[in-house]
Amino acid sequence: MRHSCLALHLAAALLLSSPFHLATAAPATTASAATPLVIGESFVIDSQALKEKRHINVYMARAWDTPPDAALPVLYMPDGGVAEDFLHVAGLLQVSVANGTMRPFMLVGMQNTQRRRFLTGPTDSVEDRKITPVVGGASAYRAFIRDELKPEIARRYRTTGETAIVGESLAGLFVVETYLLEPQLFDHYLAFDPSLWWNHGALPRQAAALLAKGKPGKHSLYLASSSEAGIAVEVQRLSDVLHRQAPPGLQWHVEKMPEESHGTIYHPAALKAFRAMFKPPVPAT
Repeated sequence: MRHSCLALHLAAALLLSSPFHLATAAPATTASAATPLVIGESFVIDSQALKEKRHINVYMARAWDTPPDAALPVLYMPDGGVAEDFLHVAGLLQVSVANGTMRPFMLVGMQNTQRRRFLTGPTDSVEDRKITPVVGGASAYRAFIRDELKPEIARRYRTTGETAIVGESLAGLFVVETYLLEPQLFDHYLAFDPSLWWNHGALPRQAAALLAKGKPGKHSLYLASSSEAGIAVEVQRLSDVLHRQAPPGLQWHVEKMPEESHGTIYHPAALKAFRAMFKPPVPAT
């Protein structure tokens, strides 16, 4: 009987000192509600040129001392959806502006609908048709940018009038084609691993004739190529043409990056290109 009473007292003491007992006695806590993380703005254009609605994402990469109402140059970007390249390019712009290696810029991302249709020109290649049955929408896409998107950006935001476009792969093809066919559309053209193999490599083969037809003007063109053999050879072919007959006023550069693959080139190439083409002015001494 004595041993039983002692056991009961010991069990009660353990229960009172148990963390499980204390936990059940503690008041319940309520987790804070999650809220959306917003880094920019979005709007929709009902495009007449494309006969569809287009989702546009906008990010302002400002330095700490950039006035909030300061006019900014604009970098346009195909593949500009949140699930595409918008977030990583916006981040690269912001860190580059913050560390002083490039000027403040506005990023305008154009979210894709039918990517392979609107980033390509016509093709006679059976292999190209295997990739996508509907092609040749690049001309309409340029009309959308020229006649609808750029005026809407100028209406909504304060811009300097300086413009650039950046793209990789098929978007890089669109960038190069736009420079060769309509160089006045942008001031700066950045194309990383552009798919210049499209239509049997037609653009590099036509580059000399297209450059000869172009209007003179101050532009810049930055090309980068990875270890992707089918792309690197076409970028080199275009580079050879530029060596022979780059138009007056064109500043151009080809960055060979054989250590990168087609899947890894965008970010490191963009870092080099932004630093080279958008570097801040040298302070007056």
